[in-house]
Amino acid sequence: MYHTGDCLGEATSELVNTALETASRVLDVMSDPARDDLPLLANTSHMLVKHYALDVDVDFENQVIEGTIVLFLEDGSGCKTLDARHSTMETCRPESGEAFPFRTPSPGPGLVTHSRTVSTKMAHNDFTICGKGEKATYDEDGNHGNRDQASETCSSKKYRCDTGNHGREDFWLILDCCDLSVLKVEEVDVAAVPGIESFTRSPRLATGSQELRKEIVRELVSLPAGRWREQFDCYARCSQAPGCGELLFATDAWSLRVRKRGAQTAPDFPHAIRIRYRTKPEGQSVTWTSDQSGRPCVYTMGSPINNRALFPCQEPPVAMSTWQATVRAAASFVVLMSGENSAKPTQIREGCSSWHYYVTMPMPASTFTIAVGCWTEVMPETRSLDDQPSQSPFPSSKADSRCAGVCGHMEYPCRFQNATATTQKVIPHRVFAPVCLKGACQETLLPLLPPCLSAAHSVLGTHPFSRLDVLIVPANFPSLGMASPHIIFLSQSTLAGRRQLCGTRLCHEIAHAWFGLAIGARDWTEEWLSEGFATHLEDVFWAMAQQLSPHEAQEQQELRACLRWQLLQDELRNSPEEMQVLRPSKEKTGHVSESGASVIKHGLNPEKIFLQVHYLKGYFLLRFLVKRLGDDTYFSFLRKFVYRFHGQLILSQDFLQMLLENIPEEKRPELSVEGIFQDWLETPGIPKPLQRELQAGEECGLVLQVGAEVSKWIQVNRRPRKRKRRANAEVFAKLLPDQLVLLLERLLELKTLSPHTLQSLQRTYRLQEQDAEVRHRWCELVVKHRHSRAYGQVERFLQEDQAMGVYLYGELMVSEDARQQQLARRCFQLAREQMDKSSAKVVAEMLF
Repeated sequence: MYHTGDCLGEATSELVNTALETASRVLDVMSDPARDDLPLLANTSHMLVKHYALDVDVDFENQVIEGTIVLFLEDGSGCKTLDARHSTMETCRPESGEAFPFRTPSPGPGLVTHSRTVSTKMAHNDFTICGKGEKATYDEDGNHGNRDQASETCSSKKYRCDTGNHGREDFWLILDCCDLSVLKVEEVDVAAVPGIESFTRSPRLATGSQELRKEIVRELVSLPAGRWREQFDCYARCSQAPGCGELLFATDAWSLRVRKRGAQTAPDFPHAIRIRYRTKPEGQSVTWTSDQSGRPCVYTMGSPINNRALFPCQEPPVAMSTWQATVRAAASFVVLMSGENSAKPTQIREGCSSWHYYVTMPMPASTFTIAVGCWTEVMPETRSLDDQPSQSPFPSSKADSRCAGVCGHMEYPCRFQNATATTQKVIPHRVFAPVCLKGACQETLLPLLPPCLSAAHSVLGTHPFSRLDVLIVPANFPSLGMASPHIIFLSQSTLAGRRQLCGTRLCHEIAHAWFGLAIGARDWTEEWLSEGFATHLEDVFWAMAQQLSPHEAQEQQELRACLRWQLLQDELRNSPEEMQVLRPSKEKTGHVSESGASVIKHGLNPEKIFLQVHYLKGYFLLRFLVKRLGDDTYFSFLRKFVYRFHGQLILSQDFLQMLLENIPEEKRPELSVEGIFQDWLETPGIPKPLQRELQAGEECGLVLQVGAEVSKWIQVNRRPRKRKRRANAEVFAKLLPDQLVLLLERLLELKTLSPHTLQSLQRTYRLQEQDAEVRHRWCELVVKHRHSRAYGQVERFLQEDQAMGVYLYGELMVSEDARQQQLARRCFQLAREQMDKSSAKVVAEMLF
């Protein structure tokens, strides 16, 4: 399904060289901790995790998550080679609508298969061996084995792939892992599960033999989608089976490596292993903090290292897997996860509850999400008029059309083949929040969900996921929102002011269900495939959710294009050129080493999470294409693209090639994949086609209205301070939130604004009550002009809107005003302990 290159035996010398170069980059990152590239070390070309079964306890007293994870593996000999662009389509089984405690996935990954298994070449005496009758040794972190020697070996030239195998070295399974205490690794005796022998096709295999266990797992992971209930039930029972022998393992800064003595190839390696581990309080995959009501909570917050500090996993996006998880916590806590089912707690003993979730659609491990806290489910008080489904601007024959045929992804219970799901405009949804924000959610967020979900369906068709939870996360959440399968995290900053910010951000995260989740980037450096699409679609969804007329929708979208044009210019002026390129690896995009290992350029750069170049340049590329093709042509194509590629990973060329193949010749003059690569994706700065256009939105009526209001404020600012109020004093127009943002942006360009003007500005628009985007610009004005009467509002913003406050710290320090610098340091000291680690690091560098 997901093609990563040709089999090595048939590869050209260019592909071989590319694999070697990728391996070299991995070694460079391993040997230089100061680099900001993120290594993905899992040897996915040799073995793939097909299913994860987690069984963990959440311990708030010690701030750890501890338990086991069982990995059901498939070796390279069982992998199907399917190119996402030229695949032989497989029939996709429809999703069942029946309720059941388990749901199951589909078989067969689409990775490259090699006839020769690659082993990581390391001397056996580099690791302390723990086997039957031997004494286990642990370091101070609870890791098993000789950590110092393992780290030395990993950073040396010995850390390489040896395809020869020479009949001497054991195969190593390499998992991405960081800041975990691994306590034990063992093979799981799946053959001990009663009735499991029905999964074997070879009755001659001896009971309890290694081959029998591998045969059972091979058959289990290959069950068709129509048997997902049976499959997930068997996964659950197998995950509880006893161990049948401890395995040798070692950890280093970025990986966990496991081997079985005598297993020299991937097919020889156990196909079901159990890892007992615990997280560390300082691990970066989860954040232990307090919610807005002061109650403890923990959640995954979209760390640059993803989930490798939550559980050992295969991080590369091509490692698509299903999972199920049982999570135990004190009975006062609610466990939310990226699962298909709306789990309910089961009391297992007094004061302790268990929650079970599952996912049947194969997804990268990075999409796994968990949040445990004293959340309150927010229920609607009354049905609002805003709950009415939005009307599609597209002709019904187009909006409701469904592409006939089979799906192109690996087999799983797919909603696109379920007749009921394809017509479901609004999927079941829930909202959770700290109790103190319940009222704000009822007033602002809850009424927006039905129209926004309906709008998304009208534009793109079938919702890829069957349900949605929305959680208002703690104040230290480092962004305005984050989407995962079946769950969206939103910042509390989206709730203040009018509904504009909440609605647009909700639409952005809903768009990620299609672009970013159901359709993912095969190479993480191509973030624009997720963020550019979501940014472009949020405007389309939001206009439809508001039921705007075509003219009103165009005006609103032109206004937002104007804001983004200014933001893009600022971003490009203040960011290094290497961070401005949307396809930094160029022709090597998507290439990996022979083992499957790769490197994400700048993946650990703490400043990267604050840059929006991928959002903005991707947005303007799609806007450019829509203008060339027209709305009807483009969105008709986009629905076809979604149908063809849902459940798959793509590269930029997959989208661009299909686009150019599906539009009339007369609508694509001068458009080519190579030209778009050169102008938009592989060059820093403003893309050439964008340079040739007039400034975005300059003729928009809403923008012109802001210009007129700016002129009025310039006149107000020029008046003598003590001049009496005239009878013909300026009358200011009522502005939309986006207009207010643009107004403040324009006023920031003025050299001086008097205290009187600033006070009038605040009173006129009640700026302290506006949404976070408006208040952010207002705080910038306050800082720039040292308007001390409003410093309290800056302090409040830095405390309550941490997702947007990092830039303000820099402005406070650059001013070289002692009072402002003191304010910045005081706010940072108050927030530092709870602040997101990446944000805290960036701010600390600004302040000290």
